[in-house]
Amino acid sequence: MSDDLTQLEEWITPLLNKLTRAERGKLARKIGTALRRSNQDRIKAQRNVDGTPYAPRKQQKTGRIKRRAMFYKLRQSKYLKIKTTPNSVAVGFFGSVASIARVHHYGLRDRVRPNGPDVQYEKRELLGFSKEDEAMITDIVLEFLED
Repeated sequence: MSDDLTQLEEWITPLLNKLTRAERGKLARKIGTALRRSNQDRIKAQRNVDGTPYAPRKQQKTGRIKRRAMFYKLRQSKYLKIKTTPNSVAVGFFGSVASIARVHHYGLRDRVRPNGPDVQYEKRELLGFSKEDEAMITDIVLEFLED
């Protein structure tokens, strides 16, 4: 995948250098919005970046059974943020919610609640960059350059 990203970067860099700073910022915002939407859709579908389903929840022994989909709130724009500059785009979780997302994304150990038990979480890739995302970015850049 990194070779594909390198090729995309080599192809796109000369084109972006011809744009003004304001135009690059506008393009970065479009790309960031599209990437956020793509990742939100993937989280909603409960799929990893490679298309495999998330590991199911562990059975709860006692208490209320959660019926809501995993990461229901994390996929909201309030938590899944876009940060752009004319030269970069970042889509991710920032602040305190980032630690929760990191634990689930990498499958780390964490406490369920303060003074609660340590739990090994399953790996569930919340954010990523797929082949479809690469094609989408190419389309957005070409469409932007045509205007």
